[in-house]
Amino acid sequence: MISLIVLLVVFVLIAVRRIGKLRLQIWQIMLAGALAVLATGEISPLNALKAINIDVMLFLFGVFIVGQALEESGYLSQLSYRLFRRARSLDSLILLILFGTGALAALLMNDTLAIIGTPVVLLIARRNNVNTKLMLLALAFAITIGSATSPIGNPQNLLVALDDGITNPFVTFFKFLLLPTVANLLLAYLLLRLFYRKEFDHRTLDSTPQLITDERLAALSRVSLIIMGVLIAVKIVLVFAGANVDFRLTYIALAAALPIVLFSPKRLQVVRRIDWPTLVFFAAMFVLMESVWDTGFFQSEIARLNLDLTSTPVILGVSVVVSQLISNVPMVALYLPVLIHAGATTSGLIALAAGSTIAGNLTILGAASNVIIIQNAERKQGETLTFLEFVRIGVPLTLLNVGVYWLFLTWLG
Repeated sequence: MISLIVLLVVFVLIAVRRIGKLRLQIWQIMLAGALAVLATGEISPLNALKAINIDVMLFLFGVFIVGQALEESGYLSQLSYRLFRRARSLDSLILLILFGTGALAALLMNDTLAIIGTPVVLLIARRNNVNTKLMLLALAFAITIGSATSPIGNPQNLLVALDDGITNPFVTFFKFLLLPTVANLLLAYLLLRLFYRKEFDHRTLDSTPQLITDERLAALSRVSLIIMGVLIAVKIVLVFAGANVDFRLTYIALAAALPIVLFSPKRLQVVRRIDWPTLVFFAAMFVLMESVWDTGFFQSEIARLNLDLTSTPVILGVSVVVSQLISNVPMVALYLPVLIHAGATTSGLIALAAGSTIAGNLTILGAASNVIIIQNAERKQGETLTFLEFVRIGVPLTLLNVGVYWLFLTWLG
C-alpha cells in the first residue's frame, strides 16, 4: 500500500506545487515519488530499470534535439509567422491552433507537436500580449484531441492499430473518429472562449515576419524536419501495406536528430539545452506507475465492480480514469488483450484508442504531451499551468468529449 500512498501524495503535490514557501516543479515531485518507492522496497532497482520505456526516452531525446535547434536557429519563429500570419483576431488564432495543430498531431505524433509547438505559442502570446495560459491550453487540447484521429497520432493508438482486429487502420480510424474529433475540437474552442471570454477582444494581432538568427543551424533544422516528414510518410505506407517491419517512431526521431548532432558546431550547446527535466520526469513516472500497478489494487477494484469491460461506455470510462493513474500507454497495453480475448468489436477497440487519448484532457497527468508542454513553458519562460487551472476546463471538456465519442461509436458500431 506504500506505492498507493506515494501516488496520492504525488497527485496532491502536483495539484498544489508547493510545500510552505518552497515551489516544486512537476519533475521534482515525480522523481521524489520514484525514489520513495525505491527506498521503501516497493519496487526493486532491477524492476525499476526494466519499467523505464527506452523507446519513449529515446524518442523524446531525438525530438527534443530537433525542437531545440529549431528554436535556437530562429527557424521556429519564422515557421510560426508562416503558419499563423493569416490570423487577424484571437478567435481566428485559437481556431487555427486547435484545427491546424490538431491536424498535424494526427500525422506527426502528439509529443512531437508538444515539443515544437510550445515555444511557438509562447512566442505568439508574448508578441501579442495574449494570456499564455489560454495559449498553452489551446495547444494541449488541440494535440490531445487531434491525435485521436490517426493510428500514428500517439503510441496508444498505434498499439490498437497493430492489433489483428483492426483492418486497414487509417481508414478505420478516420471512419470512426474523424467527425467526432472535429466536433470535439469545436467544443474545445467554445469552452476556451467561455472561460477566457475577457481575452477575446477586438485587438489586431502582430504578423511581423521573423528573421533567422543562425542560417547554418536553420538549414540543418530544415533537413531534420524533412527527414522526419519523409520517414513518417514511409511509416504510413508500411502501415497501409500491412508490412511486418519493426520501424519504430524512436528510429524516426533519432534519424531526424542526426544532422544536428553530426554537422552542427553548436551540437553540444543544443544537447545541453534540451529539456532534461522532462526526461527525468518520464523515467521517474515509469518507475512509480509500475510500482503502483504491481500492487494489484486497481486490477482487483475493476474486477470487484463486475463491469462489462467490452461495452463502449465502460471502455471509454475505464480508459479515461485508469490513464490518469498508470498513464495511457501502459493502460492500453494491459486492457487491449482483455478486449481481444473477450471478442470486442472494431468499435470497441476504437473506443479504447479514443478513451485513452481523450484522457489527456482531464488532468495534466492524463497525457505525456501535457507534461511536455508545461515543463517546456516553465523552463523557457517561467510560465505554467497549475493542476486546478487545467482541470477547471479539462473536466467539462473531457465529459463532453467522451459523450461525443460514445454517441458516434454507438451509431457507427
